[in-house]
Amino acid sequence: MVKTEGKAVVLGGCGVVGTAATKTLANAKVKEFSQVVIADIDLEKATQLAKKLGDKVSAIKVNAGDAASVKNAVKGATTVLNCVGPYYTYEKTILPAVIESGINYVDVNDDTGATYEALAMDGAAKKANITAIIGMGSSPGVTNMLAGYAAKGLMDECESIDLFHTHGGEPTEGPGVIAHRFYCMNVDVPMFLDGKAVKLSQAESEKHTEMVEFINLPGKHKVYPYPHPEPITLPMFLKDRGLKRVTNKGNVLPVEYYDLTRDIHKLGLSSKEPVVVNGVKVIPHDFAIAYLIKRRDEILKAQSFGEQRGCVKIVCKGKKKGTLEPRTYVFSLVSEGAGKGQALGEATGLPCAFGAILLQRGKIKQKGVLPPEACVDAMTFMSLMSEALSLNEKDESKKSPVIFESIDEHGVVKRQEF
Repeated sequence: MVKTEGKAVVLGGCGVVGTAATKTLANAKVKEFSQVVIADIDLEKATQLAKKLGDKVSAIKVNAGDAASVKNAVKGATTVLNCVGPYYTYEKTILPAVIESGINYVDVNDDTGATYEALAMDGAAKKANITAIIGMGSSPGVTNMLAGYAAKGLMDECESIDLFHTHGGEPTEGPGVIAHRFYCMNVDVPMFLDGKAVKLSQAESEKHTEMVEFINLPGKHKVYPYPHPEPITLPMFLKDRGLKRVTNKGNVLPVEYYDLTRDIHKLGLSSKEPVVVNGVKVIPHDFAIAYLIKRRDEILKAQSFGEQRGCVKIVCKGKKKGTLEPRTYVFSLVSEGAGKGQALGEATGLPCAFGAILLQRGKIKQKGVLPPEACVDAMTFMSLMSEALSLNEKDESKKSPVIFESIDEHGVVKRQEF
């Protein structure tokens, strides 16, 4: 039964990702929440968005780095959505504050360090009798659910799960996105290889690059090992599936822009240590971000790149349920169809909002700190997505962004859309 008296507090609710989540929860068709609160450091912007979205939406100021401020903002909520990044900075303050407040929680955490820290709070969340879903975005998030569905629902044994992603051309790319990219180029890359969890240095990870085809993009694309939560959590929660490998690799479009970003990082220009230039202190990191934003726009224009596009590809290999025949299952999350014209915010914010709705509907029973594959039923999620986005097989503009392929041992491919 749907509970209609829920109160959702969206931390960072007027940011790029948070706005998408807030708009979804504020929609008149979403009966699960009678109140939606935008909690943000920018109260003016939050108030403006709240006024646009109707009477059930309000705004409150919050300092995400201060536990007392977070507790005050989430008081009385039934569900908290955390859309405040970077998670390696704010997760350690926000999640404990929400757990101590005894409130269910959903975030889109895509940082590896913050993932380890969040999982360590599992005992505290269970003691508080709450559910804290971490990494409930597109990747991580939908990737985890679909990989888990293939491994548990379609296979008796799952040998490997490899995730590949590429995207680019979003209408805007803020400093936070580039700063996160630099961060990912500095940390070790978690992978699950030969049945063991390992952390590869950036130099070691270079050996694992490969060329990958995406269903909606021409040619092959070079993808790089990327520090992401999926190779951490999938082996933990799919222990009985016989996994030997879980990897995550990706890049950014256009390739010239991503190569430039990598080159700038390799030259040390992503450093936050000040450099004195003609008597003036310059922080290379800030200069690099401003320069990349400028060059990105120039590269997109020079290439006539057009609308944003991209794809997340999930490749699961193993033995088919029941028959033990060799089988490969491939899920592609494309940015055409229902996702056409949507930027990173929608792709990440919508699953977070759907997670909150499923919690409020009582569809998620498990307690503790959990990734999506451990607590969210993929088919229930896909049904909600279809319901919320009004997907329609006969309408090209409203087709599902999820394409499923089943490939047998002879290479015969069967394809369908969710």
